[in-house]
Amino acid sequence: MSEMTQEEIYEKYNHSDLPKIKNFITYPYYCISKILAIIFFGVGAVVLAIFVFPFIRIFSIFSKKEFGIIAREYVSHTFRIFLGSLHITRVSIRKVEQPQEFRNIHSKIIIANHPSLLDFVYIMSLVPNSTCIVRGGLTKTPLRGVIKQAYITNTTDFNDVLVECKRLTDEGCNVIIFPEGTRTPRHGQNNYKKGAARIALFCGCDVQPIFIGGSDKYGLGKHDPLWSYNHVEKYVYDFKLLPTIPVKEFLEVPESIGAKRLTQKMEEVLKSAGDEYKKSYTGKTLSNY
Repeated sequence: MSEMTQEEIYEKYNHSDLPKIKNFITYPYYCISKILAIIFFGVGAVVLAIFVFPFIRIFSIFSKKEFGIIAREYVSHTFRIFLGSLHITRVSIRKVEQPQEFRNIHSKIIIANHPSLLDFVYIMSLVPNSTCIVRGGLTKTPLRGVIKQAYITNTTDFNDVLVECKRLTDEGCNVIIFPEGTRTPRHGQNNYKKGAARIALFCGCDVQPIFIGGSDKYGLGKHDPLWSYNHVEKYVYDFKLLPTIPVKEFLEVPESIGAKRLTQKMEEVLKSAGDEYKKSYTGKTLSNY
């Protein structure tokens, strides 16, 4: 697949329609706080990889619990602490109805829309026993140590991904996948990829859609300037647990047809949720869904 030209990037990701900055006194505070949070997150990932994960490996041997299970629980806990710091500094606010329902999700392929950089962090904090299929390029960042030990990259051979996802879901773990494959652009939509559907069908797991609503995530979107933040309000994340999509009917047809139909169903469910959310949203800005 060829890379987008600069003109195409501008067309999909330009922010010329943003409202003017509301408060020039607090705006630099939020920009700096966001940047410091990103640095803190990166440093924390290095500490986890170098100091914490080796200890967890040793502990898992003596406790006879699998390393992956303990590591995912620990990562989920550290994500909750990190997001709690964002809440305290008022950089980001989370809204969740019935959080216990998220913690009770098991052996599902979790799909969601993808408006921002923090989406997988929030979902993994809500659903402790989960892993995520992430961009392979993250292995070239400070997150490398954590990514390689706790997550699945999209550059891994797909057959190996299928086998690993099957093993994990059989053990009760959830696999988080963003069907768009990348963050949602500010204008228009990305095509949904069939990977999530193929994994769900191979694993025989139902699909659990999660809709991520809230305010405009400008500053955390793809191609957004690092020194940027929502111009008029805080980052608000509103999580909605949608009805599960059973895969049984999609297993009754050839795999290629089933994957195509299931992908269409995923897109239909998430876009419908986005349309309904737009009608009820009362904030000043709105993410692109």
